[in-house]
Amino acid sequence: MLEKYTNKSTQMIKAGIIGGSGYTGGELIRILEQHPAVEIDFIYSTTRAGKKVSSAHPDLIGRTEYVFTSDVNLEVDVVFLCLGHGNSLSFLKENNFSDNTKIIDLSTDFRAQKDAEFLGRTFVYGLPENHKTAIENATAIANPGCFATALQLSLAPLASKKLITSEVHINATTGSTGAGVKPSDTTHFSWRTSSVSWYKAFNHQHLNEVGEQLTALNDSAPELLFIPNRGNFTRGIFATVYTEFDGSLEDAKELYSNYYKNAPFTHLTDEPIHLKQVVNTNNCHLHLMKHKKYLMITAAIDNLLKGASGQAVQNMNLIFGLEEDMGLQLKPIAF
Repeated sequence: MLEKYTNKSTQMIKAGIIGGSGYTGGELIRILEQHPAVEIDFIYSTTRAGKKVSSAHPDLIGRTEYVFTSDVNLEVDVVFLCLGHGNSLSFLKENNFSDNTKIIDLSTDFRAQKDAEFLGRTFVYGLPENHKTAIENATAIANPGCFATALQLSLAPLASKKLITSEVHINATTGSTGAGVKPSDTTHFSWRTSSVSWYKAFNHQHLNEVGEQLTALNDSAPELLFIPNRGNFTRGIFATVYTEFDGSLEDAKELYSNYYKNAPFTHLTDEPIHLKQVVNTNNCHLHLMKHKKYLMITAAIDNLLKGASGQAVQNMNLIFGLEEDMGLQLKPIAF
C-alpha cells in the first residue's frame, strides 16, 4: 500500500459510489481502494445490496471485503454517480447531498451547457486538459463520454487556434465494454467475436458534447462526420481523425506538444500507436501524420479509464488539491 497522503486536515477523503455493480463502478472501486488519499465509505447498489462487491467484480477477490449497500451517506466528501443515462438527475432529486459533498457524474445528464445548472450547483465539464482551473474550483463535475474524450483530445489543439476550417472525418472503434454490463444482441460473445460493424453513423450521442466543446474553442461549429464501430475486443477506443491543415507536420507537432505540455496523461508520440499501449491506464496517446492537405490524428484511450472512471478520479484529485496523477499511475498490459 502506498503511504497515505497528508493534507492540512490529515483526513482521508471519504468517497461514495452510486451504481457500483457496473463496469465503471468496478473500475472506480479498483482505483479508489488503492488510492493513498481516499477511503471508500459506501458502494450503493439496489440490485446487489448485502452481497460482496467481489460477487459482481471477481477481479477484486482477495483485495477487498466491501459489501454493496442500499444506504447512502449524504455527508461524504465526494460521490461518484455511475448510473445509466437519465438516472443521475432523478437520483440527485431524491438524495440531497451535503453542500460540502463534491459530485462527479459519469452519465450524460449534465454535460450540455443547458443542463449544467441543477439544484443550485453548476456542473463543470470535466476534461482536465481543457478545463483544469474550472475543475479545481468546482463542486460538481460532468465527466465526459468515452468517444467524446478521444475526439476532443484529438482536435482541441487545432480548435484552440481556430484551425478547424473544414469538415472533420472520424472513424473510431470501441470495445464491447462501451455498451455497459447488461448483455444485448450486439455485445453477445457469439455475435461480436470475429466481426466488426458500425452503428449510429453520423448521429452518435457524444457528438453533441464534442461539438459544443469544440465550438467554444474554435468560435464556430465544426462539421463532424463520425462513424463509430464495434470492435472485436473488450476495452479501449482507437480513433483516426483527419481534416484539412495548411501547416507542416512539424507545425502540427509543435502545436500539440505545447498544448499538452502540462497534461500528465496525454502524450504525443512520433511512432504509430496501438491500443494495448493505453489499455488499463488513464493515458491518451496521440500520433500525427500529414498527407497532402490533410492532417490525420490517431488517438487511443481505455474507454473505462480515461474515458470514464480514471478521468473521474483525475477530476477528484484536482478538486481536492492533490497531485493530478495520484492513484492513477497504472501500467498498460502490453501482451
